[in-house]
Amino acid sequence: FLSVTEDLVRRRAEHNDCEIFSLEEISLHQQEIEKLEYLDKWCRDLKILYLQNNLIPKIENVGKLKKLEYLNVALNNIERIENLEGCEELKKLDLTANFIGELSSIETLKYNIHLNELFLVGNPCTEFEGYRQYVVATLHQLKCLDSKEIERSERIQALQNYPEVKQKIREQEQAYLLKRAREKEEAQRRLQERKDKKEKEMKSKLEFDSPDSLQNKENHQAEGAREQGAWRTAEDDEEDRRFWEEPTPYTPETRLETHRYIEEKRRAKDNMRESKKREKPPPTLVTAEGKVLNLNVPKLNFSLKDDEENNQIILDLAVYRHLDTSLLDVDVQPTYIRVLVKGKPFQLVLPEEVKPDSSSAKRSQTTGHLVVSMPKAKEIILAKQKVSTSVKHSDCNTPQKNAKRSTDVEKLEVDPSKYSFPDVTKIIQEKERIGQGPIRLQPEKITETKK
Repeated sequence: FLSVTEDLVRRRAEHNDCEIFSLEEISLHQQEIEKLEYLDKWCRDLKILYLQNNLIPKIENVGKLKKLEYLNVALNNIERIENLEGCEELKKLDLTANFIGELSSIETLKYNIHLNELFLVGNPCTEFEGYRQYVVATLHQLKCLDSKEIERSERIQALQNYPEVKQKIREQEQAYLLKRAREKEEAQRRLQERKDKKEKEMKSKLEFDSPDSLQNKENHQAEGAREQGAWRTAEDDEEDRRFWEEPTPYTPETRLETHRYIEEKRRAKDNMRESKKREKPPPTLVTAEGKVLNLNVPKLNFSLKDDEENNQIILDLAVYRHLDTSLLDVDVQPTYIRVLVKGKPFQLVLPEEVKPDSSSAKRSQTTGHLVVSMPKAKEIILAKQKVSTSVKHSDCNTPQKNAKRSTDVEKLEVDPSKYSFPDVTKIIQEKERIGQGPIRLQPEKITETKK
């Protein structure tokens, strides 16, 4: 069963800086609590306590809360009023929609002299003949019952008929308690049936999993795993339909049984989900043929830039700003880079071979991104270092630029001041000029040259 835990109380005490000793108000509704405990030790200063819509069967461990003014335990499994004598300041008590049939248990509230409001609507005792008269006559301090104010005349009349009404209430109460005893027996029988059925299922499952049938089981799984899954789903649906359509009385036992059934189904679904997660194979990083694949399992934005000026490739991976760097694992290879982000792989094939040993990984101080700089393995020699290389590996597309570069090279290689033999360059240029002129002038110039 689920009980009140310190962690639960602290989480619900956020408005009090998670301090529980000085807590004056706390809401523990819809927490599936099945046992009420510890609050009278941890939160002595409580004034308001909300415990509605849980599975609490008994009021207990609140008797030492002397400052408690309002207690709400609506929609629980409470069958009698008890253990509230120590709540000296109690002014309002909400017991709406519980299972209180022992109406005489309200006599314990005589000691709560400040109790003004009481809510019992939705309990079996409210169907008793003379219910309201009995409560009004028993609790003199009450001013309001089930949201209806108690008039002075109503109290006088209730007190006049009190002995008769009390007798009637006792008889109805006894009849109700006998009915409850039968309901408890029936609930016990149903619980035993479910238990036996479950044990039978477990036994058949163990037989199916035995070593003798292991081979048959493997063959069966290989042949009809999908059919078996569909059959199992249909069986679950049929079980659900039977459970929800079967008529049952509204009792604390059936309410608890329903809760347990829902919880059991939820756990089975969670286990199935977990097993599917475990069965899911890890992502393929490299194929059997040795081909490296591109992967982005963490689903992060990234950019890959070619920094030609520094002859390197830069990867900018948009990891979360507040992610601890210890959760990142960077592996640079000559042809690809792999980054594990919280165990999830990000892998990218590089457009060019890089030097892993010279690579560096840093976190951006502004964005928190992971920036990996990877120098290229192929060196590019610039024109300043070696002219011939620059000409050979020229990336210029236009022929004019190529012609200009070759002219510059010729001028650098031929220096007239350093050589004694005749200057041939002028002759070549002159020939070029003669060739460019009219055809009839060419023979005359050639003869002059011969002479």
